[in-house]
Amino acid sequence: MIESVDNGICLQYNSSIVLLEGMGFTMEEKKNLMSYEKLRELEAERDERKEVIRAQIAQKIKEAREQGDLSENAEYDAAKDEQRENELRIEEIESILKNAEVYLEEDVAKDAVGLGSTVTLLDIEYNEEVVYKIVGSTEVDSINGKISNESPVGKAIVGAKKGATITVDTPAGQIKYKIVKVEKPAGAKGSKSSKKTEEKAPAKSAAKTTSKTAAKETKPAKKTTTKKKAEK
Repeated sequence: MIESVDNGICLQYNSSIVLLEGMGFTMEEKKNLMSYEKLRELEAERDERKEVIRAQIAQKIKEAREQGDLSENAEYDAAKDEQRENELRIEEIESILKNAEVYLEEDVAKDAVGLGSTVTLLDIEYNEEVVYKIVGSTEVDSINGKISNESPVGKAIVGAKKGATITVDTPAGQIKYKIVKVEKPAGAKGSKSSKKTEEKAPAKSAAKTTSKTAAKETKPAKKTTTKKKAEK
């Protein structure tokens, strides 16, 4: 469910509501913020574990039992361990989804860092640049530069604008960064690709728009230019 609330967007998922505002998020309670892409990924994994992997493991257990004595049956023990791990993962996914809040990348403010933003930071002390994408805690992938909005760096830069200097407190001391560049997700407010699309086609439903945005959201936003079709 999506509806306008003052100048923000209100999303409802599993009867929980969160208000997305200009430079950040105002939440009624702690939620698992994630993109639609991550939501679908978790739902697909849960369904596969329930409908496919459960049956595969059950077959392994059945075949192991048919071998007779289970006291020294390595195949049976391995299958039971796999079964426990599968059920624990299903419970974990369902717990995450129960408190999930989906954010719309096209509603990220155009002039400030927010969820979905790709940010280039300059380490002032060492004169080195680092690039991060700000994501919800369930999508963290430090190897690929995806950091949580709840991490020390994430907390410090969310809401800040290009050119700002921010200080991050770490166990090793304070680190100062300058925000060199803020890239919005494809389809985000203020992006050129978003504006051109609006000029060329009538408004689409929120569900269809977010579906297309989610398919692109793992890639940093790039400047694109589109030629307007000649009016007939």
